[in-house]
Amino acid sequence: MRYHRMRFDIWLCLLLSFLVSLIPVKIMEHILPKRYEAYVEEHTVAAGEIGGTAGPEVYRAQNVEDLLSHATFTVVSPGIEYRNRGAGYYGGWYMHALTLPSGELVAAIINMDGVQVEGEYYSGTATLPVGRVMYEDLTSNETFLKQIEYLEPLSRTDFYVDMMGNGGKLSQEDYSEMPTGTAQVLTIFICFPLLHLLGSKLGIFPAFFVRRKKEQESEWE
Repeated sequence: MRYHRMRFDIWLCLLLSFLVSLIPVKIMEHILPKRYEAYVEEHTVAAGEIGGTAGPEVYRAQNVEDLLSHATFTVVSPGIEYRNRGAGYYGGWYMHALTLPSGELVAAIINMDGVQVEGEYYSGTATLPVGRVMYEDLTSNETFLKQIEYLEPLSRTDFYVDMMGNGGKLSQEDYSEMPTGTAQVLTIFICFPLLHLLGSKLGIFPAFFVRRKKEQESEWE
């Protein structure tokens, strides 16, 4: 097995670039909590709106016919049945196979913040957020259909139930992870060549790329 040593100048520049990248990380840690507050406010759905908690005035749908005949509705699900029958990603949304009281199965995007649980989490009842029907050909995504129909097929594949609306908040950790990581990686990629170039100009490091001039002999020699 061959072991390749990384040149001193390379790992030193990487180390210095990493240390510099901690500066934007600290800046992001200062900025993002304030932005997260605005994000939470924007993605918090009021009661009665699509994705928000459903009050007693919201129609309790029992079957597909009820879904199609009402502009808005909710579904009362036993325990965690609403998230225990298969799921998959479609168009960037994570959809669950929702079992209606009639036993029919439909795809649904559910804002978990809008779920109201009565009794025990597993054995009680869950009143799902206010929803609406969104017509869509779910068969256009075969991978998604295989995922969500893992246990049993959907009763309808020409629509899904939107119980998300403007909801669906990320945790503060998840919200901050991507921008913070991106800022750090970009800083390292930018600083590494600049630091190495500066070091080579000052004669501290050897040039990263050494040009080799090949001597060509004349055919007349």
